[in-house]
Amino acid sequence: MRHRTHASSRWRLRPCALHAAALGLALLPAATLAATSLPLADCDRGPVQVLAADRHGPDEARAIWLDRHTLRWPGAQTATRYRLYHAPRGGIVALPGRRVRGHAGVLELQPAGGGDEGVHRRFAHVGEGPQLQLSIDDGRLRELHRQALVLVAEDAAGRVVAATAVQSPGALDDLYAAATEASGLGAIPAAGSTTFGLWAPSAQAVSVCVHADGEGPALRRLQASVDPATGIWHAEAGADLRGSYYTWLVEVYVRGHGMVRNRVTDPYSVSLGADSRRSFIADLDDPALKPAGWEQAPRPAPLPSQTDMSIYELHVRDFSIGDSSVPAAHRGRYLAFTDTGSAGMAHLRALKDAGLTDVHLLPVYDFASVPERGCSTPQVPDAAADSPAQQAAVMADAAGDCFNWGYDPYHFNAPEGSYATDPSDGAVRIREFRAMVMALHGMGLRVGMDVVYNHTFAAGQDERSVLDRIVPGYYHRLDAAGNVEQSTCCENTATEHAMMARLMIDSAELWARHYRIDSFRFDLMGHQPRAAMEALQRRVDAAAGRPVQLIGEGWNFGEVVDGKRFVQASQLSLAGSGIGTFSDRGRDALRGGSPGDSGRDKVARQGWLNGLVYAPNADADPALGHKELLAAADLVRVGLAGTLRDYVFTAADGRQLPLHELDYNGQPAGYAAAPGEVVNYVENHDNETLFDLNAYRLPLGTPAHERARVQVLGMATTALSQGVAYFHAGIDTLRSKSMDRNSFDSGDWFNRLDWTYRDNFFGTGLPPASGNEKDWPWIAPRLADASIRPSSADIAFARDALRDLLRIRASSALFRLRDAGQVNARLRFPNSGPRQNPLVIAGHLDGRDLEGANFAEVLYLLNASPEAQVVELPGESGKRYRLHPVHLSPTAADPRPREQARHHPSRGRFSVPPRTVLVYVLE
Repeated sequence: MRHRTHASSRWRLRPCALHAAALGLALLPAATLAATSLPLADCDRGPVQVLAADRHGPDEARAIWLDRHTLRWPGAQTATRYRLYHAPRGGIVALPGRRVRGHAGVLELQPAGGGDEGVHRRFAHVGEGPQLQLSIDDGRLRELHRQALVLVAEDAAGRVVAATAVQSPGALDDLYAAATEASGLGAIPAAGSTTFGLWAPSAQAVSVCVHADGEGPALRRLQASVDPATGIWHAEAGADLRGSYYTWLVEVYVRGHGMVRNRVTDPYSVSLGADSRRSFIADLDDPALKPAGWEQAPRPAPLPSQTDMSIYELHVRDFSIGDSSVPAAHRGRYLAFTDTGSAGMAHLRALKDAGLTDVHLLPVYDFASVPERGCSTPQVPDAAADSPAQQAAVMADAAGDCFNWGYDPYHFNAPEGSYATDPSDGAVRIREFRAMVMALHGMGLRVGMDVVYNHTFAAGQDERSVLDRIVPGYYHRLDAAGNVEQSTCCENTATEHAMMARLMIDSAELWARHYRIDSFRFDLMGHQPRAAMEALQRRVDAAAGRPVQLIGEGWNFGEVVDGKRFVQASQLSLAGSGIGTFSDRGRDALRGGSPGDSGRDKVARQGWLNGLVYAPNADADPALGHKELLAAADLVRVGLAGTLRDYVFTAADGRQLPLHELDYNGQPAGYAAAPGEVVNYVENHDNETLFDLNAYRLPLGTPAHERARVQVLGMATTALSQGVAYFHAGIDTLRSKSMDRNSFDSGDWFNRLDWTYRDNFFGTGLPPASGNEKDWPWIAPRLADASIRPSSADIAFARDALRDLLRIRASSALFRLRDAGQVNARLRFPNSGPRQNPLVIAGHLDGRDLEGANFAEVLYLLNASPEAQVVELPGESGKRYRLHPVHLSPTAADPRPREQARHHPSRGRFSVPPRTVLVYVLE
C-alpha cells in the first residue's frame, strides 16, 4: 500500500482517544452529552427498525396523484363515493363489503375538472378512471403525505367496494417544487460548523448520526427540522466535522412494512467508508483532498466539435490487474494510471500520439457489486481450451470476487472504493480518483465517465437501497400497480420526477466541476427524458466552463417505449439536441444478426464483415443472396454517413432517398440531425467482442491472420465514419473473452487484457454457464480449434493498424465533418446503386475550401472479400490519386496497400487487395 502524505493523515482519526476531538465535543463532558442528545443506540442498530408493523394495507397502489389536489384511479369501478383514509403509523384495514377501520382520519373526495394541460401531458400514460379532487390547504396536504393513505370506493352504506394505496410523486413534485432550487443537500463542513440536508418530505422524523470513522459507534445524534416549503430536513453541528462519517435515521411509513426507522447513507454522499456503510463528510475544495499539483495540472484543450472525439472504452481493473509493470499495490486501482512507465500507459500513450482523444471509464462511481474489503481472486485451474472447469471456478466466487463492470449504482456522487488503495478512508478514493484524471490529462487524453442514472442496485427496504428508504415510492418508476419497473435490468429510476432529475443533474455537475470529467456516456439514456438531459448539458457546460460532450445508449424499449411517458433521450427523439447516441445500424450490418442471437443463429446470421453471402459458413442460410448483401452494404454506408436522417444517397434499388426513408428493422435507418449526434462502433463492453463474434461467423478454416484483417476492417469503418469514433479497449489487440456474451460478472479471467501483446485469451475455457450454456455446443469446438487463436504477430498487426487508422482520421477534417450540411455537400458513395459491387464500399470526400481538410479530395475503399476486387468509378477517372501518407510510411502496419493496390487513373479503376482498407488522397 502506498504511504499517505502528511496532508492525508489528518483524515484518519481512528484512535478512540481522538473521537471527541474529531467531532468538536472536547468541551462537553460525557454526562452532559448524554443528557442533551437523542438516544445514540438507534444509530448503531441494524439498517431497519420496525416501529409499527402494517400488514393490512392494500397490496397495490393503483391510484395516482396527478398534482397536489388531484387523484386518478385508472380502471376503478364507479362508486357512490370516494374517500381517502389516513393513519400516521398505518394499520388501515379496508376489506370488501365492510367498513374501513384502523384509520386516524378520513377525507371526502369530489369529482375533479379537466385540470392543467401540463399535468395531462405528464400523465398521458395513465389509464382512464375516476378523477378526484381533494380541497384542503397545503399544510394539511403535507401532513397527509407523511401518513399511510388508502383510497376507498364505497357504496351508499359506507362499505368498501374497492381500495388501493396511492402513488405520490405527482403530488410531491407539485407541493415541493421549491426543492428543485434549494441549497444545502448533503453534508457541508465549514469553519466552526457543519450543516446537513436531506430531502425527505414524507418522513415524520429525521436525525443525523455522526461517527468518528467508518466503523466505530456513533458519538453524536443531531435532530433535524423540516422546511415545509421544500421538504428538506436540516441539522447543524457547531463544529467542523470534515473527516468524520455520518448516516441518517429516517422515520417514515413504508407500504407493506409499516412505520420504520431506516438508517441510511446520504444520496448526496461525496465519499464513503468501506462497503458504503457510512457517508463521509468532506469539502471537495479542501486542499487535503487534492493530489499534489492538482490546481496547476494541465488539461487537454476543449475539442472544436463533438465529431473530433475518438474514444477508448476502458475498465479500471481490466487496465492494470494483469500488468506486471505496475506496482502490485496499484494493480486494478486508480493509481495504476499514475505509473506512467507501465506497459498499459505506454499503450494509451501510443494511441494518443496516433490521434485518440478520450479514455472513457466504465463505472467509477460507488457501486454495490464488489466487496470493498476482503474481495477475492479465484484460483482458476489450468484446463483445456474448451473445458467448463475455468468458468466453474470463476463463478463459484463471483459474488465475493474483486471484479464487476459496476452497472449497479449505490451512490451516484462518490468514487468507487474498491479501486482505492484504502477503501476505509473516505479521503483516499477522492485523491486517487483525481490523481488518475490528472495523469491521463497530463498525457493529453481527456477523461470520460460511464454513468448509470437509469436504475439503482436496489429499491424498497433492501439494506443497499438508499433512495427508496428515504422517500418510499418516489425515486423509482412504478407500474400501474405501484411496483418498481425493472426493464433496464434492475430498479428503474424515474428521472421524469423533479428530484430524481435534480439528483442526476447535480451529480453530473459534481463530476464535471470537482473531478474535471470531460465527457459522459449515459447507460440506457433512452429511459431518461430529453428535457432532463438538455438541462444537464447546460449545467455541466456551465460548471466546466467549456463544452462537456454527452453520449449515451438511446435504445427505445420498456415502459417508456415510443414516448409513452415523456419525450425520451432516445435515438429517434434527440435530433437537434447535440447529444450523441450509439448507432446499431452500421454495427448490425457489419457484425451480422443482432445482440440477442443465440444457438445456430450465432453462426448463421453473418454480416458484411464476416462473410454474408460471399463467404458463407456451414450454417449460413442458402436462401440468402445478392439482395441481402446489397441491403447490408447500404446500412454500412448509413453508418459511414453519420446515420444522418436527411443525407441523400443512391440506394441498392436505384432510388435517390434520404436515409430516414431506408428501413432498419421497421425503423428509419437515418435519425440524426448532425454527425455529432451519432456514436459509431463495432464493439464495446456489451456482447461478444468482434473477434469472438467472428469466431462464430467467419467460415471455419479462416486463418488467424485473416481474422486479424477482418478485425482491422471493422475498426476502419469506425475510424472513417462521420460522427464520434468509439473503440472498446483491446479491440486493437484482438481481445477475446473466450466467447462470453456478457462478461459483467465473469471475473478477471474472462476480462483480461495483455499489454505485452502475446495473448488475446481466446480458448481459455468455456464462458460462464449463465447466459452462455445454451451456446456451448457451438462455442466448444471453436475454442478447441487452435487455428483460430492469433499469434503475437497477428496481435501486433491489429494494434499497429488501429494506430494507423487514428492517424488517418486525425489527418483531415474530412473524416470529422461538423454538421449535416457539410456531410451532404462533401461525402458521396461512388460504388452504390443497383450495379454496385457490394463487397467494396467506396466513399469520396471533397476537401475544397474546407479548413483542416489538408487534401483536395479523399477516396477510401473497404474490401470485405477474401479475394481482391476491382471497381471502376467513372467519376474518379482522370484523377491522379496517391495513397495516403500513412499507407506509404515504411512503418505502416499493413503492407498490402503499398504492395498490392493498383490505381489506373484513365479509367478510374482501382484494384483493392483482399480484406483491406485503402485511403487515397488528391492534393
